[in-house]
Amino acid sequence: MQKLTYKFSNSSTDYYLADGISHLKKIVDLKSSIIITDENVFANHQKRFKNRNVIILRSGEEYKVQGTVDSLIEQLIAMEADRKTTLIGVGGGVVTDITGYTASVYMRGIKFGFVPTTLLSLVDASVGGKNGIDVGVYKNLVGSIRQPSFILHDLIFLNSLPQSEWINGFAEIIKHACIKDAPMFRELEANTLKKYQDRKKLVSELIQRNVILKTKLVQEDEFEKGDRKLLNFGHTLGHALENQYELSHGQAISIGMTYACHISERITGFKETERVVGILEKYGLPTYANFDKQKVFHVLKMDKKRERKEINYVLLEKIGKGVIKTISLNQLEKIIQDL
Repeated sequence: MQKLTYKFSNSSTDYYLADGISHLKKIVDLKSSIIITDENVFANHQKRFKNRNVIILRSGEEYKVQGTVDSLIEQLIAMEADRKTTLIGVGGGVVTDITGYTASVYMRGIKFGFVPTTLLSLVDASVGGKNGIDVGVYKNLVGSIRQPSFILHDLIFLNSLPQSEWINGFAEIIKHACIKDAPMFRELEANTLKKYQDRKKLVSELIQRNVILKTKLVQEDEFEKGDRKLLNFGHTLGHALENQYELSHGQAISIGMTYACHISERITGFKETERVVGILEKYGLPTYANFDKQKVFHVLKMDKKRERKEINYVLLEKIGKGVIKTISLNQLEKIIQDL
């Protein structure tokens, strides 16, 4: 098994980026582990969960709430989970978020690891230690920053991924390219979604490149005091749209990136909006949208990146170079009204 270990401020995570779920038994004691997955993953890959301790959650962002966590904790108590138990989240971003959050609070913290099953969770949600739940329309308002003890990749799960979930994941890949990796942006321009879907080696390399890019940013700034904030490119407006308009995460972030490019034109002099919009559309993502600007601004004001009457907004100076600018809420409200 090929293992990469990344150290964080007070823990480390073992990455197994090319192994498969059958190797789980070499990483953890499965008898004292509990797998948390959702009904879709379980239905599509039932044989992989045979003879395992499994808790099955309902699928969908609407279940990423405290009620799900409460029910999960009750099941853990019934299964006599203790401080030696490891929770293993096998699923997309909702499953990994709930697993990490529950493990962070159950008995004041037990071990957990992830087997991400969607492109979005492979390149983004499973990496970095952010575990959270939504409260009404406010996304990830409650949670913890705590690193998993391991992340194990098995690209077999991508075989059952619907097209919409492939598109969803590419929003975060394009985001990484925009803020930190101009050569990857050019590679994405040169390729197509179908090419990545057809060539497992190509998509595997792309996934690993994104995982390592995000991991290094997190290592430098685990608790989001500085450059980790760059990973929020497209997310400030995107999160405000996501739960109000029932968009997928990728769709909301894509619209958020489009408008962040326009805000960048005004504040940093960014000149490549058309290229960013072009690549988002090439990978099947939405860009411009009609939305209630006042309503969205009201939700955006409660964003975790707000500090009193200002907000840290991630903008682009050029493709491959994201920057964090502090914008007053008054100025931002005017800009959003003008979009």
